[in-house]
Amino acid sequence: DDQSRAIVTGLQELGLLEDGAPDLEMVHGTTAATNALLERKGARTALLTTAGFADVIEIGRQNRPHLYRLHQARPPQLTPAALRFEAVERLDANGAVLTPLDADALEQVIEAIAAADPESLAICFLFSYRNPRHEEQAAAAIQARLPHVLLSLSSQILPEHREYERTATTLVNAYVRPLAARYLHRLAAALDNRPVRVMQSNGGAIGIEQASVEPARLVLSGPAGGVVGAFHAAAQALEDPRPQIMTFDMGGTSTDVALCPGEIPRTGESEIAGLPLRLPIIDIHTVGAGGGSLAYVDPGGGLRVGPESAGAVPGPICYGRGGEQPTVTDANLVLGRLDAAHFLGGSDAVRLDVAGAHEALARLGAELGGYTAEEAALGVIRVANATMERALRRVSVEQGHDPRAFVLMPFGGAGPLHACELADALEMRRILIPPNPGVLSALGLLMADVAHENAQAILRDATTLAEDVGFLQEHFQRLAEQNRAILRQEGILEPRLEASLDMRYRGQSYE
Repeated sequence: DDQSRAIVTGLQELGLLEDGAPDLEMVHGTTAATNALLERKGARTALLTTAGFADVIEIGRQNRPHLYRLHQARPPQLTPAALRFEAVERLDANGAVLTPLDADALEQVIEAIAAADPESLAICFLFSYRNPRHEEQAAAAIQARLPHVLLSLSSQILPEHREYERTATTLVNAYVRPLAARYLHRLAAALDNRPVRVMQSNGGAIGIEQASVEPARLVLSGPAGGVVGAFHAAAQALEDPRPQIMTFDMGGTSTDVALCPGEIPRTGESEIAGLPLRLPIIDIHTVGAGGGSLAYVDPGGGLRVGPESAGAVPGPICYGRGGEQPTVTDANLVLGRLDAAHFLGGSDAVRLDVAGAHEALARLGAELGGYTAEEAALGVIRVANATMERALRRVSVEQGHDPRAFVLMPFGGAGPLHACELADALEMRRILIPPNPGVLSALGLLMADVAHENAQAILRDATTLAEDVGFLQEHFQRLAEQNRAILRQEGILEPRLEASLDMRYRGQSYE
């Protein structure tokens, strides 16, 4: 369903879209790009790459995510083999031209692309991060012939080494770009083109136009707002500008956790829907356990909870919208952890069906071997908690951090309901619950800076850079001007610029 409808309806009920209403500036967190990737419901996308490298995206890194499985299952590709095209051209590792871009061969490829009728196209040539000229020439020719096709160039999306990661990231951007662009422009039109910014995965906000061009930066848009809001709220509540917290954001379908050791954790390496995404994001770990997670008995007679979810429609059984399978929310209701008489503040917007939830949990208990509804509900909660406890351990203990040194900050629609048991399991001594945990992510959107990040692979040793500081300054000035131009469109005339180097020891890698 169109997420923008809920936004517009909410603003209308608040009277913020009426004539004479105060000026409105909105910041939006969206899962549109994320859902398109996870459900493989993005645009029909083609890939144009250097001759001989069309299968880079399928070969990948030869990783085995499930080491002991006899039969490995690959996630479906974003673009099938029939939509991968090759251009005759070649650069060397320094960006020098070995084979010029063959214009005649390119014309034939463009005709083949036109016949395939893609909605979006990713262009990723070998070593284009050193020299983008061939990608730009190909893009110009394609745009002249196919002006309706949206283009994503790897030299613009991710001008860094490692062709598989660069190809995958560019392809992700191309795959979600048409859907994200339509959604964001539809939202802007519904709001009569009032100013709208979108939360990015790195914790900063950006305008709709830039977000529509680089939607790959939005894949963790919603969860990122939660971490930003939790960090700033904790800094105020604990009177510490560098709070040591573990965020625990439990919603309807999933739970997002992050460890903040005095700062918001960020990384440039992540994975989404089985593909590497090499763009700056907040370091968040997600598991499929939420209030809507379905509880069931597996063929072996064991109790399972999630990752399948009842979603918003039909939702948990207690919502009375046609749900038939018990969820974590139903279990919390049966155990008395939800007050049916004052749900949603007693607004009567949703009346909880206590009897329906109790009946469903009773059936589940019978399937498990003769347990009562309350015993089955307690089992559901314990299984869900075990999944979320593993997530919290993943970002703390497995990364060398002692969870006892951190404050647990639960939020989201269901977070505080499970916080005490999780804190007890991790021997955490303090829990900080915000006054309105269900909207803390929205608060984070309002507190986020307008930001944009870009990068450039240099691949020089430190000694050479120290001897030629001008080379580094030249790259910095070029990247800084790119950022200034983007932020200028957002009304930021004098942005604060920060630069960093990603360095490694000699011999640490093979490039």
